[in-house]
Amino acid sequence: MLQVRWISITALIILSAFEVFIRCDTASAHIRLHQHKVSTNERTEDGAYSPLDSNHYMDGEHHQEFDHEAIIGSVKEAEEFDKLPVNESKRLLKILLEKMDLNHDTYIERHELKAWILRSFAMLSTEESQDRLEDADSNDDGKISWEEILHDTYGSDPQDLAVDEKLINDDKVTFSAADENSDGYLDKEEFKAYTHPEETPRMLPFLLEQELAEKDTNNDGFINFQEFIGIRAKNEDREWLIVEKEKFDHEHDKNGDGKLDSSEILAWLVPSNEELAIDEVDHLFAASDDDHDNRLSFDEILEHHDVFVGSEATDYGDYLHGIERFADEL
Repeated sequence: MLQVRWISITALIILSAFEVFIRCDTASAHIRLHQHKVSTNERTEDGAYSPLDSNHYMDGEHHQEFDHEAIIGSVKEAEEFDKLPVNESKRLLKILLEKMDLNHDTYIERHELKAWILRSFAMLSTEESQDRLEDADSNDDGKISWEEILHDTYGSDPQDLAVDEKLINDDKVTFSAADENSDGYLDKEEFKAYTHPEETPRMLPFLLEQELAEKDTNNDGFINFQEFIGIRAKNEDREWLIVEKEKFDHEHDKNGDGKLDSSEILAWLVPSNEELAIDEVDHLFAASDDDHDNRLSFDEILEHHDVFVGSEATDYGDYLHGIERFADEL
């Protein structure tokens, strides 16, 4: 199912615009070199968190894995579904449809599919966070200390730690914000707030505070266009500037007052899972609503099972029983 790779980064400490630019560049290089297992969510060039469907379409190519994960709610189980024979894939998909069909009329309405996809997004984030917790939890006590995150993410090489001092400080601030009971450890829920702050309501004020500290250079509580583009404009041409101004005016500045207030900053910074779910519903309906009645019958979905869950293998093994148990638990 869709592993909602809702990948979350909590906060940035107060940096000048130039320092932010250097930070992003250094972070990318560090992740390439060390392949951090516990890392913060990827962010786009302008600083917003990458949406969950950022890999759905790339270079004009459609990647069906996103659709499968959005239905299954688990990256691991979606991969196993792809190994099943067609008949088994359809049988297990039907189990999911019966759970998705809230009014039990054997049709999946748009709102039912949207609710299911939002549920899958949450499951995907939880799965990812749990996997990362298990990787970093060196003493297997089910919780994470700052030292465990530091070692797992950055290693123990003094030279690396010196190079990444700014990143380390940023992550430690995020750790402290996620540590709700201030006991110095993150349990699984707190760790999810650390890895997916943009999906954690209590972390949003923290994200807003850090974004203002980073970009609001005149300290008026807003982000104007000049502050928005910051140091990024230094080496860009006029065409880039026009595109960014267009996006700022027509996508981010919703009330048209020439600056971003708190709600507009969060709307830009944090991707809307509601909007992503609606887009995914539209995509799945376009691919499978054969009679165009604006609802999906079980038969239509099963006919297009490859769109929803995938199926490629001609034989299968013991993992089939694990998938069936997973479907029954949903």
